Amino acid sequence: MLIGKYACIANSCLMRTFQTQTSRSKVCLRNQHYECVARYSAATAERKRFYQDVSISQSEGGLYEINLDQRKLKTPGGKLFTVPNEALAIAVATEWDAQRDTLKFYTMHLTTLCNTALDNPTQRSKEQMITAALKFLETDTICYRVDEPHGLVELQKNEWDPVLQWIEKRYNVAIGSSASILGPEIPEATKDNLRQHLKSYNFWSLTGLEYVITQLKSIVLSLGMIDRHLSVEQAVLLSRLEEEYQIRRWGNVEWAHDYDMYELRARTAAGALFVHLTSESSTVKHKLLQD
Repeated sequence: MLIGKYACIANSCLMRTFQTQTSRSKVCLRNQHYECVARYSAATAERKRFYQDVSISQSEGGLYEINLDQRKLKTPGGKLFTVPNEALAIAVATEWDAQRDTLKFYTMHLTTLCNTALDNPTQRSKEQMITAALKFLETDTICYRVDEPHGLVELQKNEWDPVLQWIEKRYNVAIGSSASILGPEIPEATKDNLRQHLKSYNFWSLTGLEYVITQLKSIVLSLGMIDRHLSVEQAVLLSRLEEEYQIRRWGNVEWAHDYDMYELRARTAAGALFVHLTSESSTVKHKLLQD
């Protein structure tokens, strides 16, 4: 099953460092938003398990609820925890059932995404979420290129260019890449086309997509994965391409590298699954359950 597939995945060069520092000035307000969400989602890091059984039930309004023994799950904001379909309810219930003696909330990515969609702690509209997502085009991971060393230049070209070519053809847009610290100049027509596409997502799906974008630091890689052009493993590796190059060249602390990689895969996979399970398309939902 696709649910099982996603659930199981669950020294940079000086020029690149300078680019990163420069890009920070462009996204300080956006970072404040994500810091707020991070604090919200990590408000309780761990807690002793207080329930035996986990089940789901459907309310009169057609929404699905999560039951911990006889208690109905609620959000951090005090709202009744409800999700729009059975597949997502099962996935969330599985997260709660998989917890052992101690509840590790930081591993429950689907629950966190549902809480964020239900409580909307930053009180943003759908339009504001779309605008925030499009802002990533200005600092997209695969749009920034180095001009040395030669090995990394070639690696970026060989691995990133095909993804850029795919998204430009898929969405009829022009994005390009640049070795300038200012990054590529994104045409307004590109932003308009992608904005129209993002408007087809509902609020819940945008919540998941935005989460994926923040993990990969790339709207290009995120859309590539959501559209199933890239696997989770491919998208994560491409988002870490420069780091992986430096590690192969200079070595790394193996356990730390592996931990970071698996954590990023888990978060990214959860976000992608969330987008698919909250899609308005009943055909997509049915296919996800059958895969």
